[in-house]
Amino acid sequence: MSRNFFTSESVTEGHPDKMADQISDAILDAIMAQDPMGRVAAETLVTTGLVVVSGEITTECYVDIPRLVRSTIRDIGYTRAKYGFDCETCAVITSLDEQSGDIAMGVNKAWEAKKGEMSDSELDAIGAGDQA
Repeated sequence: MSRNFFTSESVTEGHPDKMADQISDAILDAIMAQDPMGRVAAETLVTTGLVVVSGEITTECYVDIPRLVRSTIRDIGYTRAKYGFDCETCAVITSLDEQSGDIAMGVNKAWEAKKGEMSDSELDAIGAGDQA
């Protein structure tokens, strides 16, 4: 007889994992609001006193990412250094580049369209295809 174990994690809004998700989501939302055709693959790391945003973003718009990071942290409630994290004094590091040509080649036109198996209009209903 085999046994299976199920585990799950539940954390509060201020947990670093949740903060990182909210920051990445805020970046995506800000870019999509201005450039619906933008490509965003941004990851965020949060630790005591430091936020790192990295990844690949291709867009026609400008988003002040450090300001957006601080605003998101402020909205979560980290507004005083005595909380152990402060939206005003934490370091914000960004390391972003445009989407790589190899990835763009794979998602600009789907494999099915390249092979002639589906029309472009049929493929419009399919996602980007670069989801991990």
